[in-house]
Amino acid sequence: MKKYQEVCSYIIFGILTTVVNISIFYVLSKSGFDFKISTTIAWVISVLFAFITNKKYVFKSTENKPKSTLKEFNQFFILRILSYIIDLVSMILLINYISMDVMIAKVITNIIVIVLNYLISKKLIFK
Repeated sequence: MKKYQEVCSYIIFGILTTVVNISIFYVLSKSGFDFKISTTIAWVISVLFAFITNKKYVFKSTENKPKSTLKEFNQFFILRILSYIIDLVSMILLINYISMDVMIAKVITNIIVIVLNYLISKKLIFK
């Protein structure tokens, strides 16, 4: 049962993280920012949101000492850089080479990133 609770929590907070990411991306891109800049800023903010919610609510990490939390954050951030690269490269490919609508490309890219991030978080960070 715990396994399903964790997956359900991850899905809920993954959706919320995605909403944060897409909302920030949307506001920035509609404000005239290039999609690459919008992607980067949205990624940074959503990674901070995801770390807090994953640590506390999804994987229920009991590490509360500053040194331990910093270690988790560093691992989380470093491994999320992979998802940022996938996010940015996917956006460039879908928008510049396939001529896909920016928001559709963002949603597709986020689905790929959510799955990847769950596996990384589960197996490498919040063991």
